[in-house]
Amino acid sequence: MGMHAHQLPPDRSAAGTIPACQAARRSRQRGLSFIGLVFLAVIAVAVFAIGGQSVPVFLEYQAIRKAATKASREATTVPEVRAAFDRAAAIDNISSISGNDLEVTKRNDKIVVTFAYSREIALVGPAYLVYRFREQTN
Repeated sequence: MGMHAHQLPPDRSAAGTIPACQAARRSRQRGLSFIGLVFLAVIAVAVFAIGGQSVPVFLEYQAIRKAATKASREATTVPEVRAAFDRAAAIDNISSISGNDLEVTKRNDKIVVTFAYSREIALVGPAYLVYRFREQTN
């Protein structure tokens, strides 16, 4: 019994081409190219930048809703509603709207406060993101 040499397939054929099994493996490889990675990074930065500027806008909107609701429940006349809103606005640092901007009406012996305003966020150059808010208390 002699030793037999096992013949291994060569990595490259005589012509210098890649064998079919290696070519199939390379064509199945998937991944993210550098340009794709840069594109995703730019999108992520834009989303975080816009989101970071939008959070204070929505927090102020929540404070305005709370102040308008509180003013409509506590006050009985239009000047009282506006004064109560202005007091709450001073405490919560509300700058987008004041008591004079509120529309105060009465419905079935209940005071209803309506407000509408908009806020802009500068994006790039002449592009702006505009938030428009309109709310009415119950």
